[in-house]
Amino acid sequence: MGGKGKTEQLVNEDLINRYGQAIEDLNKLKKQNEELRGVLRRQETVKKPVLVPNVSDLYTYEHEIARRDLDNSIKELYYYLKDQFSRTNESFLEHATNQILFVLGKSSALGSVDNAREWRTASLSNIASQISNRINALQNPEDCSAAKKLICNLNKACGFGCQIHHVTYCFIVAYGTNRTLLLANDGQSWSYSRSGWESVFLPVSSCSYKKVIRSNRDTFTWNGYEGSMAYNAVLLPIIDSLRHRPHFLPLAFPENFAHDLIKYHSNPPVFFISQFMRYLMRPNENTKRKVELAASKIPFADGPIVGLQIRRTDKVGTEAAFHPLAEYMNWAEIWFRVEENRLGRKLARRVFVASDDPDVFGEARNSLQREFAGTVTYSHYEIFGDDSIAKSAQLKSRYSEQSLIGVIIDIELLARCSYLVCTFSSQVCRMGYELMQARVGDAGESFHSLDDLYYYGGQEAHEQVAVGSYKAETANEIDLEVGDVIGVAGNHWNGFSKGTNRRTGKSGLYPSYLVREKWITVKFP
Repeated sequence: MGGKGKTEQLVNEDLINRYGQAIEDLNKLKKQNEELRGVLRRQETVKKPVLVPNVSDLYTYEHEIARRDLDNSIKELYYYLKDQFSRTNESFLEHATNQILFVLGKSSALGSVDNAREWRTASLSNIASQISNRINALQNPEDCSAAKKLICNLNKACGFGCQIHHVTYCFIVAYGTNRTLLLANDGQSWSYSRSGWESVFLPVSSCSYKKVIRSNRDTFTWNGYEGSMAYNAVLLPIIDSLRHRPHFLPLAFPENFAHDLIKYHSNPPVFFISQFMRYLMRPNENTKRKVELAASKIPFADGPIVGLQIRRTDKVGTEAAFHPLAEYMNWAEIWFRVEENRLGRKLARRVFVASDDPDVFGEARNSLQREFAGTVTYSHYEIFGDDSIAKSAQLKSRYSEQSLIGVIIDIELLARCSYLVCTFSSQVCRMGYELMQARVGDAGESFHSLDDLYYYGGQEAHEQVAVGSYKAETANEIDLEVGDVIGVAGNHWNGFSKGTNRRTGKSGLYPSYLVREKWITVKFP
């Protein structure tokens, strides 16, 4: 057999082995679920999930980690197979795709057995309440003059999503230093609105910057956690130029919630971040009315809707690559097929489109009458979205109050979708994803990014840990040993990720299924 034949044989054997292992793991987990249900029925102690934490646990910590590991392993196998399928015959492609999407649906269904989804949601709601209570106490002190304060300048030189992420970073630092967050000048001087922050959102605090900060001499510039403790009002620089970085910057989350967050949520740091963003973006009455009016035009109550956030103007060609509409629709269709397998019934196809390019809406509605991706048609899809918002998001009108309301509406509606297809290089996309967590609990897997992994600007290093060994097969790949820590550069969504092995110092590709997240848990006050 020639070299090419051997290579193909090895690839096929690897696919068979990985697929077989996934099926074996799935069967084991199903058997465990059946055994557990039998015990519960015999004991007759749990008719429904107990929604009060610390009274009863439906599943163990280890069970939940194993369930998500299995689901993630099957997804990474699918990415790898999908890439390989493009090089093989159509019949094999169709049958294998149908089979792996069926397995993905059944794997996902395990997350809802015994009302486990409601159990996790209730547990996460309890954690959210604890965080919210502390936020409310910090933001509404009895004595504004005596309370220690962290001052944040709203006007970072960037777009709306970037500015909200900037204020959220300030908020997390305030939370970690036991301070009340205040916007400089109460957010009245804002590049997006002459009327300031409160033209669209509720005040961030019951304290007023103008009443408690009489001059710049009353504030002290951040000099690290210890170096700033003695001062009443501390001004926090933007994260890009922050010196003496505190240990609780994203993607860190509190160690006192770590066990439960890792157990109940597939991406704990995003859930933690979402609590601060949701508080900041509480709409005032006018904004709330406009958001609800926009939402009323979309049938969210009639079934799942996939949100497509399509960025076409700023940064495309520089920070982000262009992605055709067909690519977004392809991943929307994949999600609907997996969801149908999970639920065991057919679903109407509906997508909500948010974009900064008004031409996308015409392109979407016209293109749905034609074929995408060769044999798949999307004429049965319903398209929702407002092209007037996209027009206001054009670069020439971006810093206007109309644009401000438009982007808020887009983000809020994306957060109400069941699944997102977008580019995580987009701040708006990441905000929709973050707010999804505050809305439903664990929506950590409810997305497909066409480019980056989730990240937070200025974050601590994103790292993973190898759970299996791997020998590099090409010059572009790196070796792994169990326990190796890898600094993550990105997931290529083809079964491989790119990163740097901290042990060897080498950078390159490695199989995504052989690693797990190295969470950053730290002590918060």
